[in-house]
Amino acid sequence: MKSFAISLLGIALLAGITLSANRVDAAPIRLGNAVPGTLVTKEVQSIREHRFENLIAQETDFSCGAASLATILRYAYGWTSLSEVEVLEGMFAVSDADVAQRMGFSLLDLRNYVESIGMRARGYEIEEDALDAVSIPVIVLLDLAGYQHFVVMKKVVGDRVYIGDPSLGNTIMPRSDFMAAWNNIIFAVIGENFDTHTVLLNPTQPLTARRLTDVFSPVPKQQLLDFGFRHAEVF
Repeated sequence: MKSFAISLLGIALLAGITLSANRVDAAPIRLGNAVPGTLVTKEVQSIREHRFENLIAQETDFSCGAASLATILRYAYGWTSLSEVEVLEGMFAVSDADVAQRMGFSLLDLRNYVESIGMRARGYEIEEDALDAVSIPVIVLLDLAGYQHFVVMKKVVGDRVYIGDPSLGNTIMPRSDFMAAWNNIIFAVIGENFDTHTVLLNPTQPLTARRLTDVFSPVPKQQLLDFGFRHAEVF
């Protein structure tokens, strides 16, 4: 049954790849004669590329957990070649494929996959006032109008929650909206080679004067220990 599920996954992803091949992505723009005798080349991003910058998009309606895991492993742990397909195949191997396709993956499935690749998973139940102290990117489960959806929570600053949504892209949620949808649990991936300067902790800021308050700083080593990292992984 798992091989059948993976075959279905291949068909779904093939369809997604076919569609994405028709998308218009970024390309260099060449400006001739801006200055006589010169050629200026400017790299630009498409709207979609900007929205999904440093974020792996989900290609199926049940793969938000896999895409969120792949995002953290690629951008916080340096698994640069890791794809959503590879994570999905690994998750099917440690879960009930029928249930996953009907209801999506669970936090237990995410934990089992993380442990299958030699890393550790930690789930923490925290209160709202502890959100600002979460100093590593984590996965959270949101209830969006009855739809259970895994996303990457990058950081929380004041009344803004920076989210990497594998379905909609990078976004900023008002804290009140986040609290209404969140179940007070954060899911952390723990292991060697965590990048304390990961781009996930330095998301694009809103174009307002308030962005000046959201200053990026790397994760202090002591805080990594607080989240369950081992001394050998930090020092």
